[in-house]
Amino acid sequence: MAGDILDNQGRGEAGWQWPSIHPEGRKFALITAAASLVTAFLAWETIAWPMAFLTLGVLAFFRDPERVVPQDDKYIVSPADGMVSLITQVEPPAELVGDDGSGTTGLPAGPVTRVSIFMSVFDVHINRAPIGGIVRRVVYMPGKFMNADLDKASEENERQHLLIERPDGVSIGFTQIAGLVARRIVPFVKPGDMIAVGQRVGLIRFGSRVDVYLPAGTSPRVVLGQTVIAGETVLADIGTQPLIEGVSQ
Repeated sequence: MAGDILDNQGRGEAGWQWPSIHPEGRKFALITAAASLVTAFLAWETIAWPMAFLTLGVLAFFRDPERVVPQDDKYIVSPADGMVSLITQVEPPAELVGDDGSGTTGLPAGPVTRVSIFMSVFDVHINRAPIGGIVRRVVYMPGKFMNADLDKASEENERQHLLIERPDGVSIGFTQIAGLVARRIVPFVKPGDMIAVGQRVGLIRFGSRVDVYLPAGTSPRVVLGQTVIAGETVLADIGTQPLIEGVSQ
């Protein structure tokens, strides 16, 4: 069950179960399932079968499995399922820097490490909080729908910036970016919400990317090409700069 204690001392009860389907996806599944049934009733099999398979694809896309979230204040966990496609030094988005007029201090100016996670249509698209704390900003930016794997998608695509501040003042910013197929970013949180690390914060419909901006003095614990899991994979330890190397196979 969600919330059960699972650890390396044998506590908890492990078991496989079908992942739930997020409510955001149920309406799409109902539409495609209805179309499949109607076309089957009309004996339009060439349409009915593809619509039936599309229904299964929609259900798979909106699956919402439970996750076992690491509980350590030094960890920044992955906000998205997918592949680490870019690790680079950049200036954080202007929408997350400085005072936005609300009296809330954003990220400091200056280069930081950005870890980009590309989500294919086969990945889980529920995004989760990389740290626990107060949601300070949720800023939606309209834009284009270029391939989310491109570096310039961070500045030109439709996107939504989020800023979370921990009780000790450490802030993490991250950005949900729409891709070629994605046409809507759906937030689950708003400024002022108190959230836990690994908590669901939103989704991006039908393929996209999430950028995470690490604090100064923090290097990623992941490498290019690595597959990460939202709410489980540790992206970085705050304040540490290990050199992590991998060999592609």
